[in-house]
Amino acid sequence: MSLFDQIDKDRLPQHVAIIMDGNGRWAKARGKERSYGHQEGVVSLRKVVSAARKLGLKFLTLYAFSTENWNRPVEEVNALMSLMVLAIHRETPLLMENNVRLSAIGDLSRLPEDAYSALKECMALTAGNTGTRMTLAISYSSRWELTEAVRHLAQEAIEGHLKPEEITETTISDALTTRDMPDLDLMIRTGGEKRISNFLLWQASYAELYFTDIYWPDFREEELYGAILYYQRRERRFGKTSEQLIL
Repeated sequence: MSLFDQIDKDRLPQHVAIIMDGNGRWAKARGKERSYGHQEGVVSLRKVVSAARKLGLKFLTLYAFSTENWNRPVEEVNALMSLMVLAIHRETPLLMENNVRLSAIGDLSRLPEDAYSALKECMALTAGNTGTRMTLAISYSSRWELTEAVRHLAQEAIEGHLKPEEITETTISDALTTRDMPDLDLMIRTGGEKRISNFLLWQASYAELYFTDIYWPDFREEELYGAILYYQRRERRFGKTSEQLIL
């Protein structure tokens, strides 16, 4: 029996994020080039998005490429960008079929022109879809995002549109790239590492963290369902006591 049948569909997390880690190590373990792992990782992406749609998840954010990843070997970066263009073109019809909306966060100005154009085209085509919203974090890091938010708020203050005492948690949240999404409920990281690597630091303040040794190319539907079940077993207190939750 699939783990899907064990999930309480009335207690789903609203916003799930995944750090898709382990492509290179998965390929190396099989005597292949790292690019082979990235290609197989696209298959996992397709399977997981399909599973998210089947569950009815509202928001799915995927860490596809960090600002730090620009420091990788040029050949690997170029291969990743080419793969992204190919994957977006190939997956767009499936996103349309599954009513999935694509969006992106990050310093997209650093993307090669063909990658940026493919991304914008897919986002425009899927903009009217009302199912799962899949967000790719590309050329993204939380420190970059928070720095940009601070700059924006400082400029607002300089121009007289904002007083320092008017800055609240809501003001800061509204200055982030995720301003139109709910905060994170569940963060998943594949590949065995137990850190969140500069990803959605503000938004993950009360997220449940799920780490698995499974490399991303092996993370498919059942693995996502298992992570959701882990989330549903957690007691989410948000600073309260267990007794207060019962009342």
